[in-house]
Amino acid sequence: MCGLSGEVRFDGRLPDLAAVERMTDRLAPRGPDGRGLWSQGCVALGHRRLKIIDLSESGAQPMADPRARLAGVFNGCVYNYRELRRELTNLGHRFFSHSDTEVVLAAYREWGTACVERFHGMFAFVIAEQDTGRVVLARDRLGIKPLYLAETPGRLRFASSLPALLAAGGVDTSIDPVALHHYLSWHATVPAPRTVLNGVRKLPPATVRVVEPDGTHHDHRYWQPEYTRRPEHAGLSAEDWTDAVLDALRTAVRRRMVADVPVGVLLSGGLDSSLIVALLADEGQSDLATFSVGFESEGGEEGDEFHYSDLVARHFGTEHHQLLVPSDRVSRALDGAVEAMSEPMISHDVVAFHLLSEQVAKEVKVVQSGQGADEVFAGYHWYPDMARVPRAQAAGAYAETYFDRPHADLAHMLEPDVLPAHDVSGDFVRAHMAVPGAQTALDADLRLDTHVMMIDDPVKRVDNMTMDWGLEARVPFLDHQLVELAAACPPELKLADGGKGVLKAAGRKVLPREVVDRPKGYFPVPAIKHMAGPVLQRVREALSAPEARARGIFRRTYVDELLAAPDAHRTKRGANALWQVALLEIWLQTHEIT
Repeated sequence: MCGLSGEVRFDGRLPDLAAVERMTDRLAPRGPDGRGLWSQGCVALGHRRLKIIDLSESGAQPMADPRARLAGVFNGCVYNYRELRRELTNLGHRFFSHSDTEVVLAAYREWGTACVERFHGMFAFVIAEQDTGRVVLARDRLGIKPLYLAETPGRLRFASSLPALLAAGGVDTSIDPVALHHYLSWHATVPAPRTVLNGVRKLPPATVRVVEPDGTHHDHRYWQPEYTRRPEHAGLSAEDWTDAVLDALRTAVRRRMVADVPVGVLLSGGLDSSLIVALLADEGQSDLATFSVGFESEGGEEGDEFHYSDLVARHFGTEHHQLLVPSDRVSRALDGAVEAMSEPMISHDVVAFHLLSEQVAKEVKVVQSGQGADEVFAGYHWYPDMARVPRAQAAGAYAETYFDRPHADLAHMLEPDVLPAHDVSGDFVRAHMAVPGAQTALDADLRLDTHVMMIDDPVKRVDNMTMDWGLEARVPFLDHQLVELAAACPPELKLADGGKGVLKAAGRKVLPREVVDRPKGYFPVPAIKHMAGPVLQRVREALSAPEARARGIFRRTYVDELLAAPDAHRTKRGANALWQVALLEIWLQTHEIT
């Protein structure tokens, strides 16, 4: 797990090495264990290393293969790198390290861009062909690892975070109105390739981009489950599906133990993270470190679920660590979490993840997390309603159920020059729902949530918050083979038992029933949800700052309405509208965007 950066020139000039160094230095939290730079001709690469696999200097990056005339930088982990290494050795390749990075280079040398189809893991990489000048960028199937791009005439820059690109300079930081529309409509989800800034884009997940020496490029999307029932699954009983899911999850958890350092678990006490602990115990994992976080109550809402995490920790004999965060520390930690955000994120648990990661990183370098199970196995409360909708009406039902507000409401909120003339977020959903495949409305909904919303909300959140402390988070529920299996699973089995039915059935085979049959919980941070005093003060400061007034995104009358009644204005989904507006402004100010 690392941070990568670089620059490619198409105008005959040499890369700006000082800019690449600034990007690399900004990525230091993602890779505190090593730093490297490489440059030849029109390409320069930078890297920050977090030592997880091959702890020696042989695994340092950027890494070059002088025989193949390749150089590359890599972020993530290819869990099956040992198997691929053996296969490549049998094909005549020779290795000087024990790293998965070298396997990626050798796999590209052997199979070209099709190498990504052989990788089980999370990754973003850039490979430069020294002889041709061609540069290849790739991202894993579920977009777990980020890759941001800034293209200007004659130049392409890339980095593992948006703030790193800002550190290089020369970025158009004006607001993208379409992305802003997505942010305000879709609970802060801004789908790839856009970001809220006009000058920054991100490589979509499951995509390989080949950039030619003249700057032209073509993209290839190499993976997308169909979300239809497969012939090979015909006749499977509910019990068969339960066993198949449990076996696939067991494999996913086992894969994510590959490391040359200890691997812990972020344990909320919910079904998903508890399943990971149970399966690791089944695998014979001893001295397993688990970590939980909770917050002080506010507004009559409890802020921790320690009862359940303690129960699981005791049952499986883990080395459990519990962090209780007082409300006043939430407000103090807010700015650090915002600084770690590559894009604005409004979910309350972003601060929780940041605070928890700070503590966990003192104990381990790698953790497994239960992120993604709700999207993959239909765990949210709105999915049953979607299942009753005809397939042809899926797009409208999705927008009505999930969007924070309709397009018409934005005219009251936004200044005219950042307000798109039509419902661009609705257009995006309609286009996605119209793609062939996805038999039912629920299938189409899960496809959208898993391959768009999840990637640019919860998955990005976990990556940004953990990596800001040099902590690698692995997400077994996003193992691509498990996702393929879940996509083919009959919707009624996923919806059973109040949601995630097939996963709950699997849980009952390995977990205490009290954990499986508990009410669904979330990651509560009451101090933010209910605008506790210090949080509200920070919000007022940001929205009253000269930068906010000069920026002119939100109508001043609307901001004043929100500030006059901080806890009264809610989106359709119940989120605090003031928090959504303020977080964007706090993010822009934190990253010195004018």
